[in-house]
Amino acid sequence: MNVAVIGATGFIGSALLRTLASNVRHDVVGFSRDKNHALPTNVRHTIIGDIAVQADFVSKLQGIDVVLHAVARAHIMNDKAADPLAEFRHVNVLGTLNLARQAAEAGVGRFLFISSIKVNGEQTAPGQFFTADDSPAPEDPYGISKWEAEQGLLQIGRETGMEVVIIRPPLVYGPGVKGNFANMIKLLEKGLPLPLGAIHNKRSLVALDNLVGLINTCIDHPAAVDQVFLAGDGEDLSTSDLLRLVAVAMGKPSRLVPMPVGILQFGATLLGKQAMAKRLLISLQVDISKTRELLDWTPPLSVHEGLKCCFKNIQKH
Repeated sequence: MNVAVIGATGFIGSALLRTLASNVRHDVVGFSRDKNHALPTNVRHTIIGDIAVQADFVSKLQGIDVVLHAVARAHIMNDKAADPLAEFRHVNVLGTLNLARQAAEAGVGRFLFISSIKVNGEQTAPGQFFTADDSPAPEDPYGISKWEAEQGLLQIGRETGMEVVIIRPPLVYGPGVKGNFANMIKLLEKGLPLPLGAIHNKRSLVALDNLVGLINTCIDHPAAVDQVFLAGDGEDLSTSDLLRLVAVAMGKPSRLVPMPVGILQFGATLLGKQAMAKRLLISLQVDISKTRELLDWTPPLSVHEGLKCCFKNIQKH
């Protein structure tokens, strides 16, 4: 099977590429914006520009059976763009749909899109879970752009017959992780006491290897056609428990000090860090039962095992 990975040098794309390249059943093509990153020797490397204006995907995708789309303008905590939604739409909507239309024209049979749990919303109430069949309720420009891309893809699928598969992951962690998870790691590395020892929320997350395994399953699974799946490790943790597990995986002391949530919220407001505090304090849980049942899929790694993989190259002290 001929598989194209769009975003082959990104956090998810590069991990996906390594897994696919080791499978003799797949002939893999990696699409990226430049040649600055080496790909596995048995992977063909195709250079592309801005996917929203790329004019010749049809020629580049000839003979491809499945497209795995892992390119996005990622969520940005303090976005300085004059019109953030327009910036997100340029890549996440226009780029995605431009690629998909040309993929269909080239005869691609299946298009797999890495979306985001932000399509469902920003948080869940205590004891409640997002499901794949919930009515979408995105709140920020990133989530809105991902939802618009999903709608456009399903419409293209209906018009052309190309199969569409959508995966919405929550926070993804693994070697080379960036963003909020990386910021959390930096705090723990400093070894300073953190007032985060009494947070009793619940958060779902997904190890990079678990997400890659799910994507790999969806490449040719007949039950995946035109479905939306939520990804996850199947274990939900409080922020405090996650910090403790990360510290153990790093070989560092956690030094978490219990502090009432109300005081944390007040302090965050004084410092103008409400958005950061919200991410630390709210719950966001996902129900992956549809993913498990339709695909007969189980996350291969526990959170503990996923974190060990995340930090396996760190020297333990």
